[in-house]
Amino acid sequence: MARIGYARVSSAGQDYQSQIDRLARDGCAPIRAEKVTGSVREGRGELGAILDFIRDGDELVVVRLDRLARSTRDTLNIVAELEAKGASLRVLEPEISTGGDLGRIVITTLGMVAELERSFLLERQRVGIAAAKARGAYRGRRKSVDASAIAELKASGLGPTEIAKRLGVSRMTVYRETKTTDAEGPA
Repeated sequence: MARIGYARVSSAGQDYQSQIDRLARDGCAPIRAEKVTGSVREGRGELGAILDFIRDGDELVVVRLDRLARSTRDTLNIVAELEAKGASLRVLEPEISTGGDLGRIVITTLGMVAELERSFLLERQRVGIAAAKARGAYRGRRKSVDASAIAELKASGLGPTEIAKRLGVSRMTVYRETKTTDAEGPA
């Protein structure tokens, strides 16, 4: 029986090392980790790899349930996939396993709590942004590139892909900026 650890954080600025350390102390090997949102399943390659190779009798181990999934539906789908393969889920904080009926009930309840907590967080964030905008204190993220640099390169005949490469930005940034510039018209 393998104990496969999974660590996840949502953004590049966060660190999952403490999760990896805890999983290692708990005897997990291998441990897979990724920096990706937990609100959707797409793009979570490490979790997908675990679910592909996990076998009968294996155990997927996470430090907290919200590191695995942010919605009850996703949590239950993952648990169902594990059970279909004869594997189980273990959460370390608080200690729960889907190896028994009570564990499945607790996982379902904790999944609902995590989803509710996430909705509260998003609502508080929306309220805070609206209040900041009303005060004139919120202007969004600063632009990652100077619009004049894009306009200059576009005027020289370069396409969006080449402009993006030269400026180190995404093509979407180039498209968005040229759309804004084109809509404003000539100065």
